[in-house]
Formats: sequence, structure tokens, C-alpha cells
Amino acid sequence: MVRIDKKATRLYVLDTNVLLHDPAALYQFDEHEVVIPMTVLEELDKHKNGIREIARTARQVSRTLSDLTADVGLEQIRDGIPIRRLSGPEGRLRLLCYPDLATLEPLDDTPDNRILAETCRLRRERADASVILITKDINLRVKAAALGVPVEDYLTDRAFDDSDAMLEGVRVYPDAGSELWNGLALDVRVERDHQHVVYHLTGEIPADWHPGMLVADGDASFEAVVREVSDRRARLELISNYRHGASVWGVHASDCHQNFAFNLLMDDDIDLVTIAGSAGTGKTFMTLAAAFQQTLDSKRFERIVFTRAPISMSEDIGFLPGTEEEKMSPWMGAFHDNMDNLLRNEDGESSWDNGATRQLLGARVQIRAPGFMRGRTLNDTFLIIDEAQNFTPKQLKSLVTRAGRNTKIVCLGNVGQIDTPYLTANTCGMAALVQRFRDWPHAGHVTLKSVERSRLALAGEELL
Repeated sequence: MVRIDKKATRLYVLDTNVLLHDPAALYQFDEHEVVIPMTVLEELDKHKNGIREIARTARQVSRTLSDLTADVGLEQIRDGIPIRRLSGPEGRLRLLCYPDLATLEPLDDTPDNRILAETCRLRRERADASVILITKDINLRVKAAALGVPVEDYLTDRAFDDSDAMLEGVRVYPDAGSELWNGLALDVRVERDHQHVVYHLTGEIPADWHPGMLVADGDASFEAVVREVSDRRARLELISNYRHGASVWGVHASDCHQNFAFNLLMDDDIDLVTIAGSAGTGKTFMTLAAAFQQTLDSKRFERIVFTRAPISMSEDIGFLPGTEEEKMSPWMGAFHDNMDNLLRNEDGESSWDNGATRQLLGARVQIRAPGFMRGRTLNDTFLIIDEAQNFTPKQLKSLVTRAGRNTKIVCLGNVGQIDTPYLTANTCGMAALVQRFRDWPHAGHVTLKSVERSRLALAGEELL
């Protein structure tokens, strides 16, 4: 895309989709000037009616603009309205209106083309400043580039850059004896605390360590979760081994990543767990096993609530009859498949199709649509949010804040399989949740690796 050397004064022209994507975008440009064309205000007005998420967001943007313009005079509106922020320098807001605007030839008179025309005219009038169009519309960015208009994507809400990978949550040292202890030059003090072996480390703590991550060696002789960490000190606690003797609802871990996932799921001190990984790595299977272990056996929770975004991979099949659970049934294929495997005996027979089994588990397991979760408070609940990558950060925030007393939330997803339009691997709710809770001591994240997957699944992922 077209870029220029940014001058001291910068004017950022915001497209409608930027404001609908992030209602707080007005406050993300520091001391620079934010320009809202009249065409954008008209489009916001068209979107404000209704009960859909886009209508609520449009109304929120309108209220923000109303608050900014409420106590200023006409002269100040012309000179730029101050945008006061909680910290840092204040910016300015300009409302752009050209009564005699001429559209660009040979382009049609459409909202996108009018925004381009308004941006081009502003560039001619403000030769002293850098005028940059900000839009999430790829086609508009291409047209702007063709016209030589400086244009950028809105990147402020990205949890990580395209060149980065999602936080893995695991740091494996190939040779613990030389690289972990001797290589890091740490002073180590070991003690037993309430049947847990705790390592107190002093020295140069690695910069990539954070609370809730796994530190392990290559041969799995040492696996510990980071409980506390600072520049010079860290506290590590050895985790349980679910590979051989101990199990969760009869399920064993296959590698250190799955073993760490089980420890996060079974840990009373961890309230929020995020598990990422490609299809077939055991995310849902292990989470359901941990949920039943703590609900039916140890009685830590009273119920399991399972929800996921009802987003189709292709064309929608239309309205569905029945109750809320019956309507959600087509989206719950992963749940039913894993229940069938969890309840399979040594002879290969599953009791999931048995009416008595379904009635027994149905009293403890609830399948809920995310659209009806707003306003609820879930107490004594093991909440599983599947396909979390298809939620926006705002939607996932609405679900996470449903947590009440003694509630554990587990978010499962794969940022490589996003079916929601306009979301990417670094702007989806899953990525935002992992990044925001990275340093919270009661949250943990792990990215599972491909284990025991079929040859066809692995070949398909590599070739397609």
C-alpha cells in the first residue's frame, strides 16, 4: 500500500468499519488528529437500528461522538475538538463536511468512493500534514493505493504481529542440567509446601517467563509451573504426572503439553484456562474429562455449561426447530463425538446412546447458546467455551465476565480455523484473551502439539 514519510502533523481519516470494529478507535491515535468524514456519520446512522451487535456498536460510537461534541462551540468544532485520554497527550477530532464534494472520475457514487474523494480533497487542503486513510476494507485499500492515497489497516487491536506465533505457554529446555540450571546461573532453593515441591529461584530470570507457564526439560524429568516471576526472582511448583499412573476420568496425557493442560484444568488456583491447538490434539476431549472428574467425582462444581459460537463453515442451513438445546445440537458435533469416546468401555462399546446415561449426565451438563448468556452469573460452574477463535474480543469478554463464585472457564480454539468474517489470527477474541491474561497468576495457557493424528488429517493440513 502507498505510504509516505509521516510529517509532524498527522491526520487519520477513519472509515466506518474501523469504528464498528473498535468503538474506542478515536482514542488510539495519541496526539494526532482523527478525522470523521460526513459519509461515515451517515453510514453509522444507517447501522444504528436493530438488536444485532453491529447496531449496538454503532449506537455506542454515536454516543461517544455526542459526548465529545456536547460542550464545545461552533468555532472549536471547526478548529478541532479535544480528545482527552486517561494518560498521554490529547488528540483532536475533526468532522469533515464538503457540501460541494465532487466524486472521483470514473468511480461510481458509493460511500467508499465518497470517503476516497473526501480524503483526496483533505490532502490537497492540508499540504502541511500527512493525511492517512485508515480502513479494514481490503478493496478500499487497493483502490486508495491505485489513486496514490496513503492508506493503512487498523492494527491497534492486534494481540500480536503477523510474524509472531500465539503464545505457546511452554518452555522446554533440551538439556535441563546444563541449560536450565547451569546455563541460567540461578540460585535454587527447594522446599515442600502443602505436599507440593516448590523451587525458589534467584538470579537472571528469562524474560519470556510469565505466571502460569510450563518450564520443563527434554526428557520430562522436570516439569514445573511458574507461580510467581519478577526480574530477579521466580517461584516454580512441580506439576503432577498424568501420563501413566494418575489419570483424569480414565484419560492419560501423551506428552508434556497435554500433561500441562491436565494440570491447568485440575488446578484449583487457576480460574481461566485457554487451550489452543490444531484439530485432533485433544482439546475438547481432555477438557470434558477434567470437567466430569471435578463435577461428578470430586463434586467441586455443580454443573458443566458447554457453549460455542454458532458459526457455519459454509452456507447457513436456516432456522432450526425445538428448544435452545435442540437448536444448538447441530453445532455440538464435537461435544457428542467426545462424549461417545469418553464413555466407551474396554470392549469398544459406548454408553452415550443409552437413555439412562444421557438422563444422568443431562442433569449436570447444560448446552447453551452464547447469545443468551448476557446478564447471567454462573456460580459453581465449569464453563467450556469451544471454538473461541470465532468470537470477537468484545463477545468473549461478555462470556468471561459471566463467572461468579467458584467458576472455572476454559476457552478452546484454533486460530488457524476462523470462520467469522473480518477476524484474523491476531485480532480474534482467543488471541486477545491469551495476551491480556498473560501475566495474571490465576490464568494459564498452553498450545497443544499434533499427537496421534491420522495420516489423512496431517496430510490435509500440510497440502491444503
